[in-house]
Amino acid sequence: MTCPLCQDKNVHRREDEPSFFSCSHCKTVFKDPTYFLSLKEEKERYLLHENHVEDPRYQQFVTPIVSAVTDAFPSSNEGLDFGAGTGPVISKLLTDQGYNMKLWDPFFHPHSSVLDHAYDFIVCCEVIEHFHHPRKEFSTMFQLLKPNGKLFCMSEILPKNKDFSQWHYKNDPTHVIFYCKENLRWIQESLGFSNVEIDGRLIVFSKA
Repeated sequence: MTCPLCQDKNVHRREDEPSFFSCSHCKTVFKDPTYFLSLKEEKERYLLHENHVEDPRYQQFVTPIVSAVTDAFPSSNEGLDFGAGTGPVISKLLTDQGYNMKLWDPFFHPHSSVLDHAYDFIVCCEVIEHFHHPRKEFSTMFQLLKPNGKLFCMSEILPKNKDFSQWHYKNDPTHVIFYCKENLRWIQESLGFSNVEIDGRLIVFSKA
């Protein structure tokens, strides 16, 4: 077994949750692939999400990432919603403000042509915890960014002062990898990003 992010072999099965491993090198916690859902099961699980773009609660939930984009880029800039899902609310809210948004999702917006362009910014909300091949997927997003671009992610960070076995976020069967300050810094330093900022659930990578 190797870490799906840093590829280090110094990983160990967790005693508190045996279906997960921890990487001693980059501190990634990841699910044993033998417990992954099939692609059919994964898609069916996503179809259960009630992420309606007009839902005010859902719009409020994504406010941090929308505000971060509008603070950093004018509406003349173009963005990509990577892993847009069934309810691309961020793209809807940014499009309402004049931004040109493209959608990509392996299940619901599998338009590979949008991956042939470079973007000023990428939004990736509640997606990175689903990555089966995180090193490849973060590298793809890095390559899709123009110079001075930013990648805006939202995901729940591994708890420091809470028992992992009691952490609700790991219970979603489609959540297979989790992030912390250490592995986010590893992504930044190893995959070419110039900076990473962590503010609660909001994670912002910058490209020089």
